[in-house]
Amino acid sequence: MRFIDFIILLILGGLVGMSFIWYDIEKNATKNDVLEEPRKDKFLVNVIPENMDVSMKKERFYYLVVPAVQKVHKEWVQRFERVVKDINSSKNTQEIEALKTKYKAQSIEELLASLKPHPPSITIAQAAMESAWATSRFFVEANNIFGVWSVGKSKPRIAASEQRDDNRTIWLRKFKSVDEAVREYYDMMARARAYKDFRYTRLYTNDSFEIVPHLDKYSEIGDAYTQELEDLIRYNKLTKFDKVLPLSNYP
Repeated sequence: MRFIDFIILLILGGLVGMSFIWYDIEKNATKNDVLEEPRKDKFLVNVIPENMDVSMKKERFYYLVVPAVQKVHKEWVQRFERVVKDINSSKNTQEIEALKTKYKAQSIEELLASLKPHPPSITIAQAAMESAWATSRFFVEANNIFGVWSVGKSKPRIAASEQRDDNRTIWLRKFKSVDEAVREYYDMMARARAYKDFRYTRLYTNDSFEIVPHLDKYSEIGDAYTQELEDLIRYNKLTKFDKVLPLSNYP
């Protein structure tokens, strides 16, 4: 081997060795960066940014609430369409009967009215109204975005700052997460007798503006509440979230 070839081999070997050393340095540095700089959420439920304007308030609300609504809505859509197929094929009859018992449905039509979820735009609008765009104390301290009351001590709850006329304390549910709060809301809308007309309407249409008027019993202000909901949906173009909807020609 010529001396010059020997020198070239030494240089190449040194370069290869250095490349491995730099790789290990970069790899360790990346590990340290990950450990020292964990991912931080853009917004937190229990933290309201200072000097928050309307635009940031809505951005925070959409960030914290919309993914949960979409997730739970998708779960209800999938169950509804699966149950419809089972009914048409006479399969899983035990599950169908169990669902009828759970939702106190006297007929298949009444069961499907309970199981079919309404458009996300309605849910999002109600969440915005009931939680003051995710800034209410009940949302910040209890993940309670729909103002759901507590009727017993068996589940976590939080006291309202105001009392009823008879000096009774008003209690609201305290949820572990926004997802849990949304699930409870959908279940409440599927069960409560006050929303029977609402459920039958959403069974046959996916039009938010046809369904909303039947939410007049959700609030003490009745028709004024539903009108405000409609205005909120229109102004904020919330129907853009109604992309995945179950068919409306059931049963």
